[in-house]
Amino acid sequence: MPDPSQEHVADLLSLPPEVDELGGLFLEADRELYVVGGSVRDAILHRETDADLDFTTDAHPEEIIRIVQPWADARYLQGIRFGTVGARKGDLRVEITTFREEVYPEAGSRRPHVTFARDVKADLSRRDFTINAMAVRLPDKLFVDPFRGLYDLGHRRLRTPLDPEVSFGDDPLRMLRAARFVSTLGVAPEPEVVESMRRLRDRLEIVSAERIREELSKLLLGPEVIAGLRLILETGLADVFLPELSALRLEQDPVHKHKDVLAHTLAVVEKVEPKLPLRLAALLHDIGKPATREITSEGVQFHHHDVVGARMSEERLRALRYPGDVVEKVPRLVEMHLRFHTYGDGWSDGAVRRYVRDAGSLLDDLNQLTRADCTTQNPRKAAMLAELQDELEARIARLAEEENLARIRPPLDGNQVMERLGVPPGPVVGEALDHLLELRMERGPIDEEEALRLLDEWWTSREEP
Repeated sequence: MPDPSQEHVADLLSLPPEVDELGGLFLEADRELYVVGGSVRDAILHRETDADLDFTTDAHPEEIIRIVQPWADARYLQGIRFGTVGARKGDLRVEITTFREEVYPEAGSRRPHVTFARDVKADLSRRDFTINAMAVRLPDKLFVDPFRGLYDLGHRRLRTPLDPEVSFGDDPLRMLRAARFVSTLGVAPEPEVVESMRRLRDRLEIVSAERIREELSKLLLGPEVIAGLRLILETGLADVFLPELSALRLEQDPVHKHKDVLAHTLAVVEKVEPKLPLRLAALLHDIGKPATREITSEGVQFHHHDVVGARMSEERLRALRYPGDVVEKVPRLVEMHLRFHTYGDGWSDGAVRRYVRDAGSLLDDLNQLTRADCTTQNPRKAAMLAELQDELEARIARLAEEENLARIRPPLDGNQVMERLGVPPGPVVGEALDHLLELRMERGPIDEEEALRLLDEWWTSREEP
């Protein structure tokens, strides 16, 4: 990572000219304005960021509104009770917050109590980590770093500006954010940070599921995702919001040995692409194993852990308030992740078509999860599974080219069925179409004449006593 001097940090910030205009307005009003937080950190790291610019100021909210009035095309006041005023100038969106301190005043409180701080150093002292407690004053571009965040960033250290107990007491979500930064920035938390996370982990219970969800999602998409996950496991944070993950530390039976399920899960997460539904599916794909673990004469078995895990993953995702499309996709991937393992027994083209139909838009993710799920240390077995996966995907590609698998339909429509059978709309039409679709899946393309004959056969057999 580049190690710029303090004098040159401001030069790394790519700020539009409108920001200098804004800084000038605050200067004219005899108020200070600083760009702060992730924007400064990411500029030093030369990282792209889609986040809106965050500013802090000694002006109180009503003053902020007055100062930005001639500059902004629009103002947003929904955060004003926390001291934040939003504004838009063309495509540029900014948030400007009065110097503040933010604490949870009571043990069971979910809402922070906000008080305004005296100066920028006091404001920066209440930020989560030193790497986010750097600021650049506008318009003169003075770099402010009272807690040596630049040094910590250069040395990949994660520290809090004040004692970790104070920082995490202000906002317990910061403990999970520490794991997120370990994953996304490759930093290493200082021992006192880890110890405080371990001691204060139960405080995370007062944080809303939505905020936890956002941090977990960002953690899962980081390049050092395993380090981030190990930190929430080591400190016990996972026990608070994702106990199914900790439960994968199954006791290893000395006689009926089986692989370490937790280590396997982490390996699978690391192997799949950083796409949220796919990483979540990798994280949760084996959570049904503890509930289905059984020791038999053939060793340790986990019968139907895919089905149990799909149900458990849906429950956990709903508890974390994930959106509906994620709640739909992830359990489906968990439920289907073992299906491939019967392919070696010999799948017909019909079985391949059903696999594609059942996977739907998740087919590529499912194939990737299936490949990642092979973490065997046996080279011969690994090569055999990879060869089978290659063969299945080649068959899918061939059938898709020949038949357009994504658009397979019954060879007749509902009107044709009703006309042929002389029946009105109702359940029997649906049954007939389901029967024809299964025949189409098994046999491949069926022309209309053959479809009508097959429909007649089905209808006759259905009417027979």
